[in-house]
Amino acid sequence: MKKPKPNPESEAFAARLRHAMKEAGLKASATQLADAFNLRYWGVGITSHAARNWMIGASLPKQDKLKTLGDILQISPQDLLFGPRSEYPAVKETSENTPLCLGDSEMLRQFLQLNKDQKKMIRHVVKLALIYQNNCKDDPDEPETEII
Repeated sequence: MKKPKPNPESEAFAARLRHAMKEAGLKASATQLADAFNLRYWGVGITSHAARNWMIGASLPKQDKLKTLGDILQISPQDLLFGPRSEYPAVKETSENTPLCLGDSEMLRQFLQLNKDQKKMIRHVVKLALIYQNNCKDDPDEPETEII
């Protein structure tokens, strides 16, 4: 069986992953990484073989798994995937940094799986809900209603 050619991006990710593991106090062990990951990830867990592939640069984790890795290793998923922030252009941050709860994170994960038209519809519903909420704040006589 032929060995695939090394991918520089995957190898760089693997080096950052191993370094982040060391900084987080984890041994460079695929089994230890898989165990720590599976304790925190809500989806189908990973095998130590999958963790080993990440650690040697044979494969890259998907976005949802990258987020969990970042949480475990106390590093942003972007820094883990692309390197320190100084190495890639800054993205304008929003003025309000409200952390997402687990339910919000799961909803966002599901949203990202929708097709383009479904995402457009959800954005429209959220925009309408925000307009409604802001209008209700302006009218103190309006009774609060719970939408289920």
